[in-house]
Amino acid sequence: MSRLDFDFYESEDPVWNPALLTIPVPGIRKMVNLAATMDDVIHLSIGQPDAPAPPHVIQATVDALEAGQTGYTMDAGLPELLDALAEYNGERYGRQISPENILVTTGATEAIYLALTAVSAPGREFIVPDPSFMLYAPLIRMNGGEVKYIPTRAENNHQLDPQDVIDAIDKNTHAIVLNSPSNPTGTVYPRETIETIVQEAAYRGLYVISDEVYDHLVYDNREYASVLSCCSDLDHVMVISSFSKTFSMAGMRIGWMIASQGAIKKLRRYHMFTTTVANTPCQWAGVAALRGDRSFVDDIIETYRKRRDRLVQLVEQTPYMEGYMPEGAFYLFPSLPEGVNGNNVALRLLRETGVCTIAGDTFGETCRNALRISYATSIDNIEKAFERIIPWMEKQDFD
Repeated sequence: MSRLDFDFYESEDPVWNPALLTIPVPGIRKMVNLAATMDDVIHLSIGQPDAPAPPHVIQATVDALEAGQTGYTMDAGLPELLDALAEYNGERYGRQISPENILVTTGATEAIYLALTAVSAPGREFIVPDPSFMLYAPLIRMNGGEVKYIPTRAENNHQLDPQDVIDAIDKNTHAIVLNSPSNPTGTVYPRETIETIVQEAAYRGLYVISDEVYDHLVYDNREYASVLSCCSDLDHVMVISSFSKTFSMAGMRIGWMIASQGAIKKLRRYHMFTTTVANTPCQWAGVAALRGDRSFVDDIIETYRKRRDRLVQLVEQTPYMEGYMPEGAFYLFPSLPEGVNGNNVALRLLRETGVCTIAGDTFGETCRNALRISYATSIDNIEKAFERIIPWMEKQDFD
């Protein structure tokens, strides 16, 4: 970590809002920054697709620019994109969704920010799976909210037990955060898990905030259960997704939230005071992604499935790593022996082998003996990485 990073994250200078101290040093950024100072690094760390966006999506962006579509859109989003999202998600999940149920945001990150910071407050408790995407807990805590983690484990494929969630609900519980497929585990929750949690939340008057950015990256013909297909109405749900992972549009920053019309009206006002509107030309790219040829998605799903299968085989051959079969996204989250510090292992792996992974404690409190491995890279890179990892692990004494 650079001196500048340390100063920003550790300074108690009174000029800064104390809420910033709830934001941890990003473990991913720390590893990637260190890797940037080294030669011959193989990245199993990056959480973005390695393929370019489809040609017709790129061309739609160029066409929009050339047509002068460089001004603001409506605050909720480009009307054509809102219509396309309503139609697409309505057909996919078998329910009526109107454009008034949708807010287009600057990536899913803004949608998550809006959802969590708009409803968190001192004394409000949020139930969050552990491990989980590193954004949730800090955003909840920034506004004084509290996080109650529900641990999951590699030996159970990091599945979330809905009864554990129900048992964790108390008088202070305000919302439940879900992420399926999961970052960092690649776990896909079955329909019965989602339905049980959503139904209990509705009965208790709790919000379910569901991060579904990997909703298309599901393998082995497994059914994908969105909260949208498991709730009776949208009154207590916020469902978030984006084009970033599905269409390799991560840098184009177009995401969205689907919720009740009342919630969207409130969040539109909040959105106007954060990013105002999402990128206009790239919203036209989103229209092209939904309305145009979607064979790209089928192709990348098959590519990721092959990479996943090979990665699982290699982890099985690696001493001290306990893997499983992830059902979606492009991550595997193998555990190391109990008591082993995954952060130390990740740093040593990078310095001594040139393979960059991400330590488990980036994603929660009960998974310090784990590593996140991304297979958003070629099988060739995965093979080369494990040609370094396996001999290194064979030399360790973690017992």
